[in-house]
Amino acid sequence: MKNPNSSTNTITITTPELAFQNHERQKKSLELAIASEQIQQQKREKKKREGELLIANAELFFQNEEREKRAAELAIANEKLILENIYKEKRAEELVIANAELEFQNTEKEKRANELVIANKELAYQNQEKENRAAELIIANKELAFQNKEKENRAKELAIANTELAFQNREKEKRAVELESSNKELEKVETYLRNHIKDLEKVTFMTSHKVRQPVTNILGLVALLEKKQPYSEIIKIMDHVKDSALKLDIFTQELTLFVSKLERKWRKN
Repeated sequence: MKNPNSSTNTITITTPELAFQNHERQKKSLELAIASEQIQQQKREKKKREGELLIANAELFFQNEEREKRAAELAIANEKLILENIYKEKRAEELVIANAELEFQNTEKEKRANELVIANKELAYQNQEKENRAAELIIANKELAFQNKEKENRAKELAIANTELAFQNREKEKRAVELESSNKELEKVETYLRNHIKDLEKVTFMTSHKVRQPVTNILGLVALLEKKQPYSEIIKIMDHVKDSALKLDIFTQELTLFVSKLERKWRKN
């Protein structure tokens, strides 16, 4: 199968060649018809000569010297005619062989044309697959942007929680004397909030570090796809994109499991 990138040039070249070969085949067929007509004409001439030879033989019955001369001339003429017939027959055989070769070449051209059609269909299918992969990458990027937005919201919530914790600590110091009985309870709340903050920090750390690498890889590979690349390179790039997407998916599953554990832990507390 030919390279899909050269399919258009091959069709442009082979079409004039096929027209030229068809013209040559018609020309040779015409020459074969003319040669056949000449052979028939020579056969008629030969029959005519044979009639004349019979008449000459009757005359040479009485004229021996003329018969020998005419016989010699007829022998020479017959040899020439035989040679010409042999030449014509050889020419006819060559024309038959040429026609067979031309038909074989036409068959090969048709096979090449069919192969080009198949190659074009495969190329169209590969382009469609590439567009589908690009659409999937766009969806993945949107999902990543949504996750980043969620991360920012979590960070804001963490800041609010830190502010509230600081306020509670100040209130605790002011009311230390008055609220000695409630100190233990407040310490529990403080411990809970600190654990909560640590858990949130773990989530933030996992998101910022494990998400960043596959996302950066995907963005770099998308930038490469926006440029013209050979088909083999596109396949390699798509494999890398798939690998990064799988890593991102694995991390998403890990993060979901981790958050679920945190939720169960917070509910117990």
